[in-house]
Amino acid sequence: MNGIAFDISHMLAGFLVLLSFLMLYQVRLLPLLNVLAAHAFVLAMSVAWQAHTQDAPHLYITAAIALGFKAILVPMVLRRMVVRMGIHREIETVVGIGLTMLAGMALVALSLEVMLPLTAKAEPVVREDIALALSVVLIGLLMMVTRRNAVSQVVGFMSLENGINLAATGARGMPLVVEISVAFSVLIAFIVIGIFLFRIREQFDTVDVGVLDTFRGGLR
Repeated sequence: MNGIAFDISHMLAGFLVLLSFLMLYQVRLLPLLNVLAAHAFVLAMSVAWQAHTQDAPHLYITAAIALGFKAILVPMVLRRMVVRMGIHREIETVVGIGLTMLAGMALVALSLEVMLPLTAKAEPVVREDIALALSVVLIGLLMMVTRRNAVSQVVGFMSLENGINLAATGARGMPLVVEISVAFSVLIAFIVIGIFLFRIREQFDTVDVGVLDTFRGGLR
């Protein structure tokens, strides 16, 4: 891979990490879903670029799935859910945004510290893309842990899955059949999550998991 191709690949992966931080910063649901769409769009661009540089046509299918399913369909459906349930308000967090951002930076540093030595013999673009992909995965996990709203936890899960896709394509990719099966598994999980959200909204009139814990404690 030449210098320009390396720089573009590294820029796209770095931009994905930046958007992950922007997700952590969001305090309202609708802007968070907009960032999720942008996150998936950058992933699609990154996968398409890897398809070009690796001469791997099957990765274009992966990029199309990321663009159509993750960047358009999922955010659109989640946005409709949020509007229908009337929960487009501020997202309650376990800790403050400032502490969450600091924790995110620490996770990025940890990812670089752990992955760069482990992939020392790999190509430079693979080393850095995998390290940045791990950062995206860990920030997605952090978002799931620090957000009390179930919808924002779904967004964290989707962000995590984007990081896994980035790592797989950067490391010369998984077989196409595996990528398609993963996409359908995520689709099924998304449908189940959507049904679950509507059910807990009907039963408890909220999707705040902290309030749900209170209900559970009262039933003991």
